[in-house]
Amino acid sequence: MEKSVRTVTALKAQKKNPQRISVFLDGQFAFGVSRLVAAWLQVGQKLTEERLAQLLHEDRVETLYQRALRYLSFRPRSEQEMNAYLISYEKDERVRNLILERLKANGWLDDCQFAAQWVENRATFRPRSKKALTLELRQHGVQAEVIDQALQNIDEEEMAYQAAQKCLHRYRDLDKPTFRRKVYDFLIRRGFSYEVVLPTIQRCWQEIHSDTGTEQEEIKGWNGRG
Repeated sequence: MEKSVRTVTALKAQKKNPQRISVFLDGQFAFGVSRLVAAWLQVGQKLTEERLAQLLHEDRVETLYQRALRYLSFRPRSEQEMNAYLISYEKDERVRNLILERLKANGWLDDCQFAAQWVENRATFRPRSKKALTLELRQHGVQAEVIDQALQNIDEEEMAYQAAQKCLHRYRDLDKPTFRRKVYDFLIRRGFSYEVVLPTIQRCWQEIHSDTGTEQEEIKGWNGRG
């Protein structure tokens, strides 16, 4: 039985999305594909039904891949997070796996890198305890051994101290009991243990009042010169 063959008669960029090309077969619009897929086509080319099916599959994969890259442009993603996103657009697990493997091969998807960047970001902007960071990374589907590696160089006491710096401007003028209670609650909510919180509070209190004492001595000195 003779296989059906169709001829490409026109290739036109779509007005609403120039990154997609409208393919005309035998004088009629047939389908649209991405520019990357359309790059293999030319007017006059003969296409079998098998080749047409292959082109549509390639476009399906390429479109999903580009969508994944846009999703990554906002911030890094874990593999589980990316797979959950892809499910909303593609139900075929084989197609999703093609995208995941391609992203990993090109360095766009790496749970070790994701975990390291997550911890670094938290340490810089919103310090958390190891316990809190572990919970957050688990929620993103990161494996335990990867989490352990990302947290291995974290100094819990220093992290608590950096976290406390975020709130001291609000509490520095309070009396000591109120100061202790406010900073204690703040650090406990961020997952730090009692053993870490207490010395951190003491360190912060001493630093605040050490600075105040120095300023008072300087003021007295200037008054004496007057």
